[in-house]
Amino acid sequence: MTTTEEGRAVARVERPAVPTDEERRAALRRMKRAATSLLVVAAAVFAVSFALQDDIAWLGYVRAAAEGAMVGAIADWFAVTALFRHPLGIPIPHTAIIPNRKDEIGATLGAFVEDEFLSEEVVVGKLSSVGIARRLGGWLAEPDNAERLTAEGAVAARGVLTLLGDDDVEDVIERLARKHLFEPEWAPAIGRIGGRLVAADQQRAAIDVVLDKAEEWLAGHPEAFGSMVSGRLPKWVPGFVDRLVDDRAHREVLAFVRAVRAEPGHPLRLAIDRYLAELADDLQHDPAVIARVERLKADLLDSPRVREFAAEAWASVKQSLDAALADPASELRAGLRSAVIEVGARLAADEELAAKVDAWVIDAAAYIVRNYRHEIAGVITETVERWDPRETTEKLELQVGRDLQFIRINGTVVGALAGLAIYTVATGVHALAG
Repeated sequence: MTTTEEGRAVARVERPAVPTDEERRAALRRMKRAATSLLVVAAAVFAVSFALQDDIAWLGYVRAAAEGAMVGAIADWFAVTALFRHPLGIPIPHTAIIPNRKDEIGATLGAFVEDEFLSEEVVVGKLSSVGIARRLGGWLAEPDNAERLTAEGAVAARGVLTLLGDDDVEDVIERLARKHLFEPEWAPAIGRIGGRLVAADQQRAAIDVVLDKAEEWLAGHPEAFGSMVSGRLPKWVPGFVDRLVDDRAHREVLAFVRAVRAEPGHPLRLAIDRYLAELADDLQHDPAVIARVERLKADLLDSPRVREFAAEAWASVKQSLDAALADPASELRAGLRSAVIEVGARLAADEELAAKVDAWVIDAAAYIVRNYRHEIAGVITETVERWDPRETTEKLELQVGRDLQFIRINGTVVGALAGLAIYTVATGVHALAG
C-alpha cells in the first residue's frame, strides 16, 4: 500500500456506531424482564412440582431443578443489584458498592490508566510503530483533505480576528511604531541609505522621472508662462513684445529641461548629485541637520496621525485578512492549500524529514507523558469525583447492566442444573444405602 493509500485508509476509518443512552436503557429493561421472567417460571414450576411430587415421583427431579434455578436466580440478582444499589432498599453491608466507593473506583481507574496506558514505554513504543509523519503526509497530500484543513483553519483564524480587540491591537501597533520607528534617530539612517543610493547612481532614475514629468508638463502647458516674464516688463512696452518674451522664455526653459534630460553629464545633473551627496553626509554627521530632522520627527510623534495610522493600518489588515479567509478562491486560501499539500508530499516522500518529524513527535509525547501523565490521569479521578453517586450508578449500569443481566440468566440455568445434579446424586446414594 502506498503512502497516499495509507492516508486515504486513515481518513476512511470510522468509529463503530455507539448506542444512545435511551437505546441502552431500553435494552437493559428487556434483559431485566427476561431474567425476572425466568425466575417467575422457575417459581411456578417449583410450586406445581412440589405439590404433585408425592403422587408423581419423577416430579421430584423437576422440583429440585426448579429449586436450584430459583436459588441461582435470586443469588445472582442479589449480586448484580448489590453493585448498584441496596437490594430491596435494605442497607445490607457491602451493597451499593459503586455509589459508596465511587471516588475509590475513580482513583483506581485513573491509576490503572496512568500505569498501563500512559507509561513512557507504551506511548513511545506505539508511536514508533505507527509512522506518524508518513501517515500524516499521505493524508495532507490529498487535495480534499488539504481543502478541509484549510477551511477549518480559516474559520479558526477568522474567530481569532473577531476576538481580538481593535483598541488593543491598535495600541500594540502604536507602541511598536513609536519604539521601532520613532525612538531611533532618523537622520543618520536616512543619510546612510541616501549615501548608498547616490554612490550607486540610483538617484539618476528618480531625477529622470522628475525631468520627464517636467518636460511633459511644460510641453502641454505653454500658457503657464503667460505674464510670468512679461509681467515684470515696463508698462510702456508694446503687447506683442510681451507675448514674444513669454514665448521665448517658455521655449528656453523647455529646451533647458530637454538638454538636462538628454545629457547624463549635464552640469545641473552633476550639481544635483553633489547636493544629494552632501545632504547624505550632513544627515549622518552634521549635528544641526540631525537636530532639525529630530524636531520634525518629534512634531510628527506628537501628532494624532500616529494613532490614526495605527487604526487605519489595523482596519485595513483586518478587513483584507477576513475577506481573504472567507473566500475559498482567494490567493491566501489557495496558497495555504498549496502549502499543506506540499508539506504532505514532502512528509510522504522525504524519509529523512519524516524521521525527524517522528522523532520530534515521539520526544514531545514522551516528555508530556513523563512529566504530566499523573495530571492527565488525574482528569479521570477528578471527573468521577465530581459525578453525583446516583448519576454515576446510572451511567455504569447503562454501560454494563445489560451484560450483567446475562449473569442472572446463566445463574438460573446453572442453578437448575446444579439442583438437578445434587438431587439425582442424593437420590442415587439414598437408594444404594437402602
